[in-house]
Amino acid sequence: MSAELLLRQAKILDVFSGQFFWGDLAVSSGKILGFGAEEAERVVDLDGAFLIPGLIDAHVHIESSKLSPREFAQAVLPHGTTAVIADPHEIANVLGLLGIHWMIEATRSLPLRVFFMAPSCIPASPLETPGAVLGPKEIQEVLGWERMIGLGEVMNFPGVIAGEPGILAKMEAARGKPIDGHAPGLLGAELWSYVRAGPKTDHECTTLIEAQEKLRAGMHILIREGTTARNLGALISVLTPCSAPFVHFCTDDREPETLVSEGHMDDLVRKAVGHGIPPAVAIASATIHTARAYGLPGLGALAPGYHADFLVVSDLKTFHVEEVYVAGKRVAERGKCTADLPPLASPPRSPMSVNLEKISFRIPAQEGLARVIRVIPNEVITEEVLLQPKVAGEEVVADLERDVLKIAVVERHRGTGNVGLGLVQGFGLKAGALASTVAHDSHHIVVIGVNDEDMRAAVAELARLGGGQVVVRNEKILASLPLPIAGLMSDRPLFEVHQLSQELRQAAHSLGSPLFDPFMTLSFLALPVIPALKITDLGLVDVRRFTIVPLFTG
Repeated sequence: MSAELLLRQAKILDVFSGQFFWGDLAVSSGKILGFGAEEAERVVDLDGAFLIPGLIDAHVHIESSKLSPREFAQAVLPHGTTAVIADPHEIANVLGLLGIHWMIEATRSLPLRVFFMAPSCIPASPLETPGAVLGPKEIQEVLGWERMIGLGEVMNFPGVIAGEPGILAKMEAARGKPIDGHAPGLLGAELWSYVRAGPKTDHECTTLIEAQEKLRAGMHILIREGTTARNLGALISVLTPCSAPFVHFCTDDREPETLVSEGHMDDLVRKAVGHGIPPAVAIASATIHTARAYGLPGLGALAPGYHADFLVVSDLKTFHVEEVYVAGKRVAERGKCTADLPPLASPPRSPMSVNLEKISFRIPAQEGLARVIRVIPNEVITEEVLLQPKVAGEEVVADLERDVLKIAVVERHRGTGNVGLGLVQGFGLKAGALASTVAHDSHHIVVIGVNDEDMRAAVAELARLGGGQVVVRNEKILASLPLPIAGLMSDRPLFEVHQLSQELRQAAHSLGSPLFDPFMTLSFLALPVIPALKITDLGLVDVRRFTIVPLFTG
């Protein structure tokens, strides 16, 4: 048997038995031939290094990295991620089918294997003004597109439980394919009803009890460790040698700073091993078990006939990735992407319709207590608290002593002039304003601030940029990150996006915010399908009751 590439003297992980064995790995035409060869065009002596399958991210939104697909690949390949299962519902919420099609085009020739889930909730809920609407007919069409392997996270869990025909029709269109769930805090009879309807995974668990109950109900648990939502420490003990086929890892949303400083899937495996999970178990969860859960034949193992996607790792505890191969070609070495990446596909036109003359952040004072969104650090869930707001001149103003700021969501897709107004606690700003067009999932403009003038200046700057993120003080721009691709992604190189993101964070911290990533936290305050209190362009949303509620209780 002749091979193109023979890697000799390696400790190869057999994910089927959970054991490492000494051997050689032969590769030809992008596939694994076997564990040895009579001759080879190229021989590499690994001198006892570990050889493991390429890591697979079970659920990620590429758009949330703020990087184009090309730059995302450049960021994650050196960390051992050779495949991702991406849900493009961020860009779909802005641009609909055009956005999904562009993501497919932009990832077609990348060395990173990108598979997609058809976005199920466009919009995420009826409690906001959508940029696009995808019904069952559109979902049926998208499911036939290339690399589209299932239905994306079904976030409207109240609709599923209530038997709403529209969401049930979407799941029916995906029957026989993987259907991702999204059911934060759902337990008991309601969970059973949700699972019976079709969703079989969940990445929203925040407690071990929740993960155990969902696992018991037959769901695959995706342990998430993103930038803001960091659940690995709380959930990792659900991963055992017995449960491993049903427990996987995902990043969901990771900012450029996190990708650069902490890594990608290698970070999750490293942390799992640090929590006492045997390396073979952790790696299998991030490889073969993910591949089988999502029906990806030929991925996730080092065995004859499998794709030659693998990593060279010197130490399993530090999990430092030395080299990365995809289809038998080296694509990264010593923390650098070495693959020849294709140029970025021409992005679609991204409309930005904001009528600044219609925008007002004035909140008239009323009787009663105000519903305030309380931020929970490192979580995407929030709390609802009732407070007597600070009033000046018959209108509600920011209360810096109690860390209560104004928050607004400004509709940006249709020029309606809609502005949802509320109050938020936990950002710590002492001055200025923060604003972003990354605002899950309809991605309108979300802005917080200590005064209306800075909030207005921030919104005006985003309208001028055509989307992005900004920090303002005294109506002057302290830092900004343009995101011209749908208001979600940059067309700039990774290092530039990283630098601008760092400047944004530093500027936000200079205004007093103690949050690790204020903009990631800000983006989830507009997501009306994660408890408890959120805000859209239509107003405050009580997620538990799935309804718009007034700011004041009186």
